[in-house]
Amino acid sequence: MGWLQKRPQVALPATYYTTGQNTSLILVGLGNIGKQYAGTRHNIGFDCLDHFVNKLSEMSDWVNKADLKCLLASGIVSDTRVIAIKPTTLMNLSGDCVSEVVNFYKIQPDHLVVIHDDLDVDFGSIRTRYGGSSAGHNGIKSISSRIGENYGRIRIGIGPKKPLTIDSADYVLQKFNEEEVLQLNNLKQECMAILSEFVYSKNLSADTRSFIV
Repeated sequence: MGWLQKRPQVALPATYYTTGQNTSLILVGLGNIGKQYAGTRHNIGFDCLDHFVNKLSEMSDWVNKADLKCLLASGIVSDTRVIAIKPTTLMNLSGDCVSEVVNFYKIQPDHLVVIHDDLDVDFGSIRTRYGGSSAGHNGIKSISSRIGENYGRIRIGIGPKKPLTIDSADYVLQKFNEEEVLQLNNLKQECMAILSEFVYSKNLSADTRSFIV
C-alpha cells in the first residue's frame, strides 16, 4: 500500500453548458447524512468535498436544498461555475439527487465528477476514471441508473478490508481507525489538489476520457 501514489493528470471535458461567460461543473461528494455516519469510511466523499468547499473563499456556505435533495454550495472559481452537492437521500439513492441537480441546472453528466470511497483501492491512494461500471458501489450504481455512466469519478481508497472476513457493508460503515485518522488530512489535501487541477485547468482536452488514470 502506498500513500497517495501517482496522482494522475486530470483534464477537463471538451464541451460545456455555459451560463454567461462561465463554464459549469458539478462536484458530488457521496456519503450518508446523519451523526451516526460521521467519520465513517463510506463518508469520505462528503469529507473531501467539505474540505474543498471550506478552503476556497469563492465557494458559498452549504445550504439545504430540499427540492434538489441535497446540501449545496456554489461559486465562480477561475471562470468556472462550480456547484458542489452532498445528497441527503442516503447513499443507495444518490442518483435521485444527482438527476434532479443535473436536470435543474441543465448541465450534461460529462461535466460532473463524483468523489466516493472505493474498497478496491488501498487506503492512501486515489484513482480517477471516466465512465465504467459501479464495481458494486451502491451510490455509483444509483447515479448511473439515472444519468448513465458517462461522468468522472475520484475514487478514494479505503481498502483492503481488515479482517478480510468482515462483511463489506459493515466495514464501510465503520469509523476510520486511529492510524488512518492521522493521515486523513493529507488525503483530503491531495483530493483538493486533484479537484483544483480539474477546475483551474486551461488545457481543455479534446476527449473527456482523458479523465482516466
